[in-house]
Amino acid sequence: MSSRTPAEQFLIQLGVQSPKDIDVEAIAWTTGAEVRFAELDSCEARIIGFGDRAVITVEARSIPARQRFSIAHELGHWRYHRGRSFVCRSEDIGIRDPGPLNPERVADAYAADLLLPAYLFEPAAAKLKRTSFEAVEELREQFSTSRSATALRLVTLGPEPAILVCHSPRGRRWFRAGPAVPSRWFPRDEIDAESAALDVLHGAMPKSPRTLIGADAWFDRFDADRYEIFEQSVRAGKDEVLTFLTFKSREMLE
Repeated sequence: MSSRTPAEQFLIQLGVQSPKDIDVEAIAWTTGAEVRFAELDSCEARIIGFGDRAVITVEARSIPARQRFSIAHELGHWRYHRGRSFVCRSEDIGIRDPGPLNPERVADAYAADLLLPAYLFEPAAAKLKRTSFEAVEELREQFSTSRSATALRLVTLGPEPAILVCHSPRGRRWFRAGPAVPSRWFPRDEIDAESAALDVLHGAMPKSPRTLIGADAWFDRFDADRYEIFEQSVRAGKDEVLTFLTFKSREMLE
């Protein structure tokens, strides 16, 4: 049985062999969905379907990468929730709710598979060798995707065991751990004073270099002070910071 997701299988059927071939408006058309752009006051995107036809309306003022993800997100609804109409706010698209049955989470997963399919993303990420925001910039340029969507995909399909953490001034908002990272490595709520992430969050610098730091700065475990990890942070929006944590020691993953 194929390990490809439905979105990836669909791309292969369409003959998509390069990130540049992923034309979401054309893909939508092949599924019976027409994409329109308009100024939407209360939502980021919406889909209204009847029978085998649908209209996807996307916020015209959003940046192109956001529009692409919104279209792919609505196509996820069109595949899995046909017969229902969805009005998706900005906080609904790209949500971090891990609940696998949440319709918005299902649509997000479909969008990630459609825009960043594993059969194209993994080889591209492997060439870059490290999980870093420099790698994210190269990959998002190739796939025409946002920083956050690309960083999340790099954690899942990248070359190193890693965690992506998002903080605001009020504390940790969410995190995503790669499949090789044991669940016992659970990030702290607050940013440690020794971490460069604090400087990035408060505007002292837009991005920090990838550097070593004691694991106890990020993890409240009895043995965390025995290890070091790599951290790198970047400013995300007005009041958020994204941080990659990658593991120096294989012992931490055993």
